[in-house]
Parts: sequence; C-alpha cells; structure tokens
Amino acid sequence: MAPGKASVKDVARLAGVSVATVSRVLNDSATVSAESRARVLAAVERLGYRRNAVARSLRTDATGTIGLVIGDILNPFFTELARAVEDEARTAGYAVVIGNADERPDRQDDYVRTLLERRVDGLLLCPTAEVTPLVRDTVESGTPVVFLDRTLPGLDVPTVRADGADAIDELVAHLVALGRRRLAFVSGPAILSTGRERTDAFACALARRGLEVRPEYLEAGDFQAASGRAALARLLDLPEPPDAVVAGDNLMALGALDEIHARGLSIPADVALASYDDVPWFLHLDPPLTAIAQPVQELGRRAVRALADRVAGREVEAVTLRARLIVRGSCGEPRAEGPPGRRRPGARRPDAVHGDGTNDEGSVTA
Repeated sequence: MAPGKASVKDVARLAGVSVATVSRVLNDSATVSAESRARVLAAVERLGYRRNAVARSLRTDATGTIGLVIGDILNPFFTELARAVEDEARTAGYAVVIGNADERPDRQDDYVRTLLERRVDGLLLCPTAEVTPLVRDTVESGTPVVFLDRTLPGLDVPTVRADGADAIDELVAHLVALGRRRLAFVSGPAILSTGRERTDAFACALARRGLEVRPEYLEAGDFQAASGRAALARLLDLPEPPDAVVAGDNLMALGALDEIHARGLSIPADVALASYDDVPWFLHLDPPLTAIAQPVQELGRRAVRALADRVAGREVEAVTLRARLIVRGSCGEPRAEGPPGRRRPGARRPDAVHGDGTNDEGSVTA
C-alpha cells in the first residue's frame, strides 16, 4: 500500500480499535488509554498515514442508523428483543443494522467494528462475555453505547435489563408449596452476568427457605439446547435425582424436555420442570411449562430511547425492569405425601396436570 493511500478503516483495523479511537488519538484526546494510543500510533507509522487522509474519513454527520449486536439470533428471547428494538427504532426515525455474535467475543467485535465503520449513530450491545479491548476503546472514545440485557464490569455504560431475582424466589416458593424439596438448577455460563445472577438468585431462594444448596444439583450449561439435555442426563443419573429442575433459559429447557421424554419420564409426576424466559410454544406443551417471563417489548423500547438520549448528548441512567412468574401445569399440584419417585417401567403415563385458574392466555401470574 502506497504511503498516504490507506484509509482510517485500515489504521483502525490494524490497531484493533474503533475509527473514533483513531480520531481521538490523532487529535491528542486525553480520554484514550495509553495502550490504545500506542497501538494507533504504531499502526499510523507502519502504514505511513498522513493525518489529513485520516481526517477526511472521520464521521461528520449523523446517519440515522443504530447498531444492535445480540447474543444468539436462534434464541427466541433475542429474536423477540431484536424485533422490539426495530419497532421502537422505526418509530424514533432510526434504521437498525443487526449483528449476531453467536455468543462469541471475536464475532461480537467483528460486528462492532463493522458497525462503527458504517458510521452508525450509536450501538446497542448485548455483551457476550468479557470486556474486549475494542469494546473498551469504543466506550472510551465517546461513541454512544447502551448495554442491553447483560452488564460488563468496569465500564461506565448505562444498561437496560430485567431483574429476575423476585420471580425466581416466587418460583422456588411455588415448588416448595407443591412439596418439592430436591431442587436443581441448570445455569448459563458464569462468565455472563445473566448466568451469575440467576444462579445466585436460585441459591438465595433455597437458603431463605432452609433448603440445602446441593452442589450436584447445580449444573452449568451454555444457554443452548444441547447443554440443557446433557445437564438433565447428569441430574437424572444421580443416586438421588432432583424432583424439580429449573432451566436457566428457554433453549436449555427445550433440551431438558428432550432428555425427560427420551427416558419415558413424565412431567410433573417424575420431575417438575420450569424455565427462565417464556416463549409462546410453552403454552402448547403437555403440560404447559411454568416460566419466568421477561418484559421483552419494554426492554427493547427503553433501550432505544436510552440510546437516542445518548446520541443527543443527554445523561442516561440504568434501567432495571422486573421479570414475572407465570404458573402453568409443569410443576404439578400439592400432594398429601412426600416427593414423587420415578414412574415404574411400563406403568401407564398419568394424565397431564394443567393447574387451575387460567387467564385468557391459559396462564396465571403468581
């Protein structure tokens, strides 16, 4: 490449930072870390940049677009969330460019870099797992960023999220009231804020009721169906298997269902099952699945509004909404005797239990 012919995108790509960070380094801004500054200056020297060539490439006007990077487009939660963001953004006069990180930090950064190169006005980011140098540089550069659903430590970024601690506590209370005592939890990755928060809330809910948090009843998944099925297999193979299982998201609940059905077991007679995150098809299972529903539509709306405020230079506070428990038939009804055992091989499958007091959607909120 001839000296002076490279673009600002080239120097940003070589340095592993955003275009905005390159601009701040060249303008001697004090908001850039020493490490990022050194990488940019090394890239400038290596490529033979001329400052005026970089300056001409810097963004000067708003584009009317925002970027959204989500964790996994195949997860129904993120699919619905993306739709909610798009609907609100359209109302606010923005177009949305969506990137699917597939829960991989490297792919997340690829999309963040591409969106910045396309000069989006701001970013909505569902962080994958960790603070990458690019994400840190993007935040430090002053690019309007709002985190959605998940948080990252050490960055001053407003987050729009749902708190499910109260709903998990209600779910544990519901299971205990039904006579369940051997409660297991299949969590998401501890490296994600949502994985940690849900596991901690479950453990606290058990302790609050004097129940033992048994390590063998805490299984770690990855928010994918296969991990939910594998976790259920390990739990059901224990000498004393749990009589109730809570899946940390809807895809792991799907995997758990597959394993339960593959073994010829019955819900809730052999094992109760509930899920964090509600999806429409839970209503059509036999029995319908008890779930914790996040306010997805409101999350999308509030996130877009927060980002629009940041783009306009206004201060934005964190937004925390509340998830709610929806009780259906998958955890059973109160029993006069102790917790259920496994169904005898060849025994007739009991009738499904659907519970009482349904609303127009076939569910009742606890």
